[in-house]
Amino acid sequence: MAERKLTILQINDLHGYLEPHPEAFRGRGKFNYRTCGGLARISSIFNRVRAEHPGEVLALDNGDTFHGTFVAGQSQGESMLPLMNALEFDAMTLHWEFAYGPTQVRKLAAGLIYPALAINIYDKASNRLMFDPSCVIERGGLRIGIIGIASNIVDKSMPPSYSEGVYFTLGNTELPAHIERLRSGEKVDLVVVLSHLGFAQDAKLAAEVSGIDALISGHTHNRLYRPVWVGSTPIIQSGCHGSFVGRLDLTVDCGKVVDARHELICVDEHVEPDAEMSQRVKETIAPHRAFLDQVVGKVQSPLDRATSLEASMDNVLLDAIAAAAGTRLAFSNGWRYGAPILPGEVTMEHLWNIVPTHPPISTVELSGDELRAMLEANLERTYSPDPYCQMGGFVKRCRGLNLYFKMENPKGQRIEDLLVDGAPVQSGRIYRAAMLGEQGVPMK
Repeated sequence: MAERKLTILQINDLHGYLEPHPEAFRGRGKFNYRTCGGLARISSIFNRVRAEHPGEVLALDNGDTFHGTFVAGQSQGESMLPLMNALEFDAMTLHWEFAYGPTQVRKLAAGLIYPALAINIYDKASNRLMFDPSCVIERGGLRIGIIGIASNIVDKSMPPSYSEGVYFTLGNTELPAHIERLRSGEKVDLVVVLSHLGFAQDAKLAAEVSGIDALISGHTHNRLYRPVWVGSTPIIQSGCHGSFVGRLDLTVDCGKVVDARHELICVDEHVEPDAEMSQRVKETIAPHRAFLDQVVGKVQSPLDRATSLEASMDNVLLDAIAAAAGTRLAFSNGWRYGAPILPGEVTMEHLWNIVPTHPPISTVELSGDELRAMLEANLERTYSPDPYCQMGGFVKRCRGLNLYFKMENPKGQRIEDLLVDGAPVQSGRIYRAAMLGEQGVPMK
């Protein structure tokens, strides 16, 4: 076989962002903000690359697609189906789509012109897979096997309604058999794994499982400006909110990748938006435009979620939670998604982007020991030295306390000092706190 070419285009963690929006970029001691994203610009990039390499382009979506903004949530993702279909992806996998429940996830998948893939989502009653584990696509004279791995944390760290009737595995034990089936049975030339486990998890997976020619990663919002090689497997991941498109150009000879070149394409003002997609997006948002544009306040400095321990956007959210509940202590999830809000007017759209799940505020009473245990559990889920034990997201957002910890300490022993109102937390004392989310629901 002569050398063959394949170009993989990827987005991950779109989170329902249909239009351009602010995005944070690291500068010298501060963040800079640029307008990025928008499906119309992504469509232009896809169209250009496909025109340059006809018949050689594979387009993949890592999931966290149909949830995260008001427009996406109001239709439980359905309003986005025509838009995503117009981008002509070849496959996707899943995560926050399960916020609508498994029945709606099945409905969304049925509305796509491309498959949703997952080797690790099972029906509880039958123990059968909820979705096809893989598909085979022919491009550029190559048979490419695509294997999907969904996020495995839905039934472990999210509300029970998200996983009613289904359960999730890590997928690492199932993967080798699927690779063998594709290579021996389907006679594929390449195996591409489309994963929403997260970058650290995917790096460990690639080290454990041989035979992966390219691993397309999502979930942790990493901006990989260069592919990370684990053995002979390149891993790419491309930020979030549709602000970046990942491009991986492969040269294949006799079933082996002999050259791999990568570009993290910034979807900024230098990309001319596709007119047809612009009109589609405009029509999708039009019924909600007046509501979304309502001004509800102003901010004098940027709000963002670009930092893992504490973030300006969540500090504002925590103040609002505490004020509503009449408490000093308040907690919220360590969400990564939610585009920055720049100084100026704050609209209803901004509020929904901050808290797209629209959860209730619960008031709880925690003993000092329970407070410490909750935070230790969260630190383990965030910083576990075993990537497979990490559950995604940043550190739980906290108001009214000071937490001092050593990241490198073992599980359950990371907290050195925990203070409320400047005084050490007392084991038997009861502390009243407000939480964003239902009582009894696991929180990241």
